Amino acid sequence: MWKLAPLLFLLFSCALPGNFQSRYSEDLDRRNIRRIAVLPPAAKDDEPAVVLSNHIYSAMAAFPQWQIVSEREVREVVPDISKGTEAARAKKLGELVHADAVASGKVLRYRERVGEEWGVKSPASVSFVIDLWDVRRGDIVWSGRFEETQRPLSENIFALGGFAQRGARWLKAEELTLEGVKTAVAELHQILYRRQG
Repeated sequence: MWKLAPLLFLLFSCALPGNFQSRYSEDLDRRNIRRIAVLPPAAKDDEPAVVLSNHIYSAMAAFPQWQIVSEREVREVVPDISKGTEAARAKKLGELVHADAVASGKVLRYRERVGEEWGVKSPASVSFVIDLWDVRRGDIVWSGRFEETQRPLSENIFALGGFAQRGARWLKAEELTLEGVKTAVAELHQILYRRQG
């Protein structure tokens, strides 16, 4: 019995929930995207949008090869990009900071947990989309969608690995958001640079 337990844990920890999906342009790796800016939310008082934007910036800044436009540089031009559609704002920001692409985030659901990390009445639930806009062409070249409502192990035994990685605790909405952003940004980085070297 003792010999089976580690093997079972390994199998469960490799099972990943289907909470992230993405799509991208077939010519993405030929667009020569190196310099990327992160579009801040249109409203500064929209806390979930600010959380998402901040996590996108920090996750991107942690990877090599691409150059992320600094938050200071973006802040300096924000007054000039505050109005218009997301596409128009992304294009304007990219032009002003000389970026090849602009990443933008949209929060679809952001529900905070009710309770503590060891026991909840209602778990955190988040859903968001991150788009990457080609500044020159003005189109979306990559889009990733993440959504998750943390569930107890009793509902999904295949989530054992993820639950254990989280310290067997209930996460806050911001922590779930950060997990999703890291997953999305890692995939985008891999797609952009798998052939460019």
